[in-house]
Amino acid sequence: MTVRADAPSTTPPTPIDDEACRAFQDVVELIGRRWNGAILLALARGHSRFGDIRAQVDGLSDRLLSQRLKQLDDAGLVRRTVVPTTPVQVLYELTDRGLRLITALQPLVRYGVTERAATRG
Repeated sequence: MTVRADAPSTTPPTPIDDEACRAFQDVVELIGRRWNGAILLALARGHSRFGDIRAQVDGLSDRLLSQRLKQLDDAGLVRRTVVPTTPVQVLYELTDRGLRLITALQPLVRYGVTERAATRG
């Protein structure tokens, strides 16, 4: 895979080797699964309880939220902590890896905002 030569950039395109392309594809597929980006964003905004996360992601069912949190935990992006209280509390937070991903996605977020404004403008 090679970055397109006609893509706007201040630096010349850099070839991407096969291993880097596969690593990129893995990340894009994980973050591109429905609801995962919104769940990570809710966590980045400080929501740590299941119900709070669900309230931030309109249209997300309990079952799907549970599945996605498990996937994100398995991927090392989210940490699940059980607090032994009565009733038991389960808290979720971004791991360092999850925080790095959120940081890495910021240019893509800015691109999306710019493109959305351009298509409306």
